[in-house]
Formats: sequence, structure tokens, C-alpha cells
Amino acid sequence: MHVATSPLLLRIDSSARNAGSQSRRLADQVQARWQGAHPDGRVQVRDLAVEPVGHIQAATIQGFYTPTNQQTPALRDALAQSDALIAELKAAHTLLISAPIYNFSVPSVLKAWVDQVVRINQTFRFDGTAFEGLVKGPRAVLALAYGAPGYAGGPMAGLDHLKPYLTSVLNFLGISDVQTVAAEATNADPDAAATSIAAAERQIPQLFQVSATDR
Repeated sequence: MHVATSPLLLRIDSSARNAGSQSRRLADQVQARWQGAHPDGRVQVRDLAVEPVGHIQAATIQGFYTPTNQQTPALRDALAQSDALIAELKAAHTLLISAPIYNFSVPSVLKAWVDQVVRINQTFRFDGTAFEGLVKGPRAVLALAYGAPGYAGGPMAGLDHLKPYLTSVLNFLGISDVQTVAAEATNADPDAAATSIAAAERQIPQLFQVSATDR
């Protein structure tokens, strides 16, 4: 007998700040919107600032490329965190990543998470000619905060290695539906910051459309 399971929102937070974090604030609203569209849904939160995942080590990389039946206990231990993070990702109905831009790119704690989940023959494969993503179930929402203005088609666009990077990684893994809610100028004067944040918040109600097939 098939037992239906409730959809899972996997939320990954990466800002070093808690209070005052605009990426977390946007993610809170995205989460609330998702829960409104999926009242039977479950939410799992990984706060990478509070509980960072480990950086990959030599043993982790060795384990990635060692067949399961040849892995030693030490290699299995080295892969344990990667296994758990990948299982969470594959189980998700929706992946929500909140991130600020740090020095034009992702926070280091988020990069560590990426390195643990981008894994050959687990989340992608290569047949000698082409790559194929193996995480085809979830969709994703990015809740992003930029301290300066001008990233969205402005003079800072060429330095945006946050949204393009995360979108590329998720697409590579097989997640083709990636939506973004972003606020700029969050470190600008209060009026400019409030205007940008309000504009980002207005995008959130459009993210999830409730349908019989989506529940």
C-alpha cells in the first residue's frame, strides 16, 4: 500500500547575522507563503551559521570516487554528512536558500554545503560526454540580500557571483525551477533600503500557486 507523505520545505539559512538579516527576513515570508499553499507540509531548517557543515577533506573526496562496496569504515564516516545532506535535498518538495552576498559571492558556510551535496553518481553523473543532474524532484527559491545597489542589471551586475552561481549549481544538479526574491541596497540609507525590501516582498505572493496537483 502506498502511503502519501506531506511535502517538505528544506530551508537553508546562511547569513552570519540572525537579528537584522534581510535574507532571513525574506525567507521567513517565503516560508509562510509556502506553508499557506501547503498547509499539510513540513519544514526542515538548516541554519549554517549556527551549525556549519564540515568542509570537504581529502577523505571526503576519496569517498566520493570510491564504489560503495569498496568503502572502508573511515571513508563511510567521511561521507556521513554528505549522505545526510543529499538525502534531505532529494526528499524536498521545495528548497529555500537564504543568503546575503559576501564579497561578491556566497557565504563560506553555504559554499561548504554546496561542496557536500554536489557529488558524482549521487546528485549528478557523467557518461563521458555529458553531465546529467540527478536531483529532479525539488524546485527552489533563493531569498537574497545585496548590501549595495546596482546588481540587477546595474553597474554591479558583473560582480554578482551569488544568484548566478547558486542558480547554475542547482540547474547542474537537475533543479530547473529556480525562482529568486532579492533585495538590494540593504546597507544604504533607510529609505532606499525600505523601498528595495518592500519591492522584494511584493514578489513573494507570486511564488506559489495552489493547485490540486501541487498539494
